[in-house]
Amino acid sequence: MKITIERGVPYPLGVTVDQSGINFAYVSREEDCGVVLFKRGSRREYRRIPFCPDYAVGDVCCMHVSGIPAQDMAYCFYEGATLRTDERGKDFPDGKKFGSAASDEPVPAFFPVQPFDWEGDCFPRVLYEDSVCYCMHVRGFTRHASSGVKHRGTFAGVMEKLPYLKQLGITTLELQPVYEFTEYETKREKEHPFADQGERKLNYWGYAGGNYYSPKSSYAAGDASEEFKTLIKALHKEKMEAVLQFYFTDKTSRLEIQDILRYWVTVYHVDGFHLKGENIDPGLIAEDPVLARTKLWYYGFPETPGTKQGGERYKAEYKDDFRYNMRRFLKGDEGMLQTVMYHLKHNPVETGQINYLTNYDGFTMMDLVSYDRKHNEENGEDNKDGNDYNASWNCGHEGATRKRSVLALRRQQMENAWMLLLLSQGTPLFFMGDEFGNSQKGNNNPYCQDNDIAWLNWKNAETNSGLLLFVRNLIKLRREHPVFRQPAELRLMDYASCGYPDLSYHGEAPWKPELASYSRQLGVMYCGDYAHRQDGTADDFFYVAYNMHWEPHRFSLPKLPKDFLWQTVARTDAGEKEDAPLCREPYTVEIPPRSIRLFAGISNGKDCVKHECMGTF
Repeated sequence: MKITIERGVPYPLGVTVDQSGINFAYVSREEDCGVVLFKRGSRREYRRIPFCPDYAVGDVCCMHVSGIPAQDMAYCFYEGATLRTDERGKDFPDGKKFGSAASDEPVPAFFPVQPFDWEGDCFPRVLYEDSVCYCMHVRGFTRHASSGVKHRGTFAGVMEKLPYLKQLGITTLELQPVYEFTEYETKREKEHPFADQGERKLNYWGYAGGNYYSPKSSYAAGDASEEFKTLIKALHKEKMEAVLQFYFTDKTSRLEIQDILRYWVTVYHVDGFHLKGENIDPGLIAEDPVLARTKLWYYGFPETPGTKQGGERYKAEYKDDFRYNMRRFLKGDEGMLQTVMYHLKHNPVETGQINYLTNYDGFTMMDLVSYDRKHNEENGEDNKDGNDYNASWNCGHEGATRKRSVLALRRQQMENAWMLLLLSQGTPLFFMGDEFGNSQKGNNNPYCQDNDIAWLNWKNAETNSGLLLFVRNLIKLRREHPVFRQPAELRLMDYASCGYPDLSYHGEAPWKPELASYSRQLGVMYCGDYAHRQDGTADDFFYVAYNMHWEPHRFSLPKLPKDFLWQTVARTDAGEKEDAPLCREPYTVEIPPRSIRLFAGISNGKDCVKHECMGTF
C-alpha cells in the first residue's frame, strides 16, 4: 500500500474522508503519536503512520493521507505504546450484542465512506403548538416478542411501527440515548454511574459517556449509520420529527458538545436535542447558527435576545413541575386549584413548554394508578433507588388485582390523566405504551432492566384497546381544535371584544371559581373566537368540568351566545356515551366523583353530531 502524507487541516476533529484521501485531526500533546491501521475484521496491526510535528496546529495533530483503501480498513490512534479508540469515531463494527461486557482493549473504528441518498429530505419543523411527543427507548419499544416486528429492538423495528405512531397522532419522537454509549464501565474508568452499588450494572437507559458521534450498533439490524439515517428519512416523509437525548459527562467540554450536536444535525438530519448531564451551556448552544432552527429541550434557558427565529419557537423548557402538580390534583390532594389553573394555560411566547405526567424516570400511566409506592426490588438495591415521592394512588389495592371496582376506577383515573395532559396548553409528551396501559410492575427506575419489566408489551394494546381508542380520539380532537393548542399564553381577557375572554375559570356557579384549599373542582371555558382553524373559521366554545373530589358536584355551565347549545363530547365517568343537545339555559349538570367531562358549544341550526363522542368505552 503506497500512501502520500501531506499537511492536513485541524478542523473538524477526528477523521474526515474526501475525494482525494483522508484527513486525520487528533488532539494530543505527545510527540510520539499517530494512526494505526487494521484490516477490517482483524485486530492485528497493519501499519502505523506517525503525525509530523511540523503539521500540528495548537494541540491538534493533523495530516492528510491519500492511498488508504478506506473501505477495507479500520483505525485507532496511538500515543507511545498506548492505543486509543477514536472518541470522535463515526462508525464502529456491526453485530455487537446489547449488554456485552466492556473491554479495556481499544476498538478500531471504520472510515465513514458509505454514501447515503437522502432523496431531497427536508426538516418538517413542526411547531410546538402542533406537536404531540412520544418518548421511547429504541430497544425497549420493539424488543418484546409481542411487538410483531421483523427486527426487534432496532431502528428498523421503530420504522415498522411508524404507521401505528402516525395513526396515534404522534408528531415528534423523543429517543433515549442512541449514540454508542458505555453499557458497562471498564477497569480504566475511575468513576461510573453505579459506583455506589458494589457491582457493575447494565446501563440499559444509556445515560453515560461513550462515542458521541456514532449511532449505537446494537440498536441496528445491519449498518447502524445507514439504518438510523433511513429511520430519520422515513420519519420526515411522514412529517414527523426526531429529538435525541444526549447525556454529557463532565469530561466533555462545552465546545465539544456543540461539535457533537452540529454533527448529528448535518450528517443525520435530526430535528432536536434534549440536553442532559454536565458542562451544558444552553444559551451558547442556542446561539450557534447551525443549531439556530434546531429544537433544544432543557430545564431552563437564560434570557437572551434571539429566542425566536423567524417567528417560531425552538427552545423549550422540560421540567417536572407539571408532572407532580397535576398528579396531586388527579389523586385529590388539597390546595391544588390555583396551581392547576396556572398549568392549564402556561405557554410562554419565548420558549415552548413540554408537559408530561409520565416519563422514563418514574411510574408509567398504569402504575401511577396501581401503586402507592415504588417496587424496584429486582434492581438489586433493596428498593433504595428511584424516586420515593411519586404522587401516585393505587385506587384501593396495591398492584395487580381482579377486583372490578378497582379496575374501573383505575381506568377512569387514566382517562382523567389523559384529559389533564391533552387539554392543557403547551406541548404534551408521554412515555411509550402509556396509551394502552403498559405496566413496569411498580418499578419507577428500570435503568438496568433489559427484560420484560422495561420492554413494551404490545399485548396490552389489545387488552386495553378501549383506552388506546380514547387516547387516539383525544389527540385527534386536540389536533382539530386550535383552541387547545395556542401559540402563546392565554390572557384571561376579552381583548377581541366578543363578549367572552379567551379563557375563563368557573366553579359550580359560572364565573365564580372556588379556590378554597378544600376545593377539588374547577370549570374551564375556552372561547373559539380567539383561535382559528386552517380554513380561517373560528373554533368552537368548549367547557371542561374537572371534578377530582370523591363526591359528586353540580356545575352550572356559562351561558352561550344566542342559538348556541352545550353538548357533551367526551366524558371519563361510566355513563351514556353521548348526551342530547341541551336546550335550556342555564344548564346544570352533575359531574360524578373523580371524573372530567368536556362540552362543546353547538349551533342550534347545525347537525348535532359535530364531534365524535369519546366517552368511556
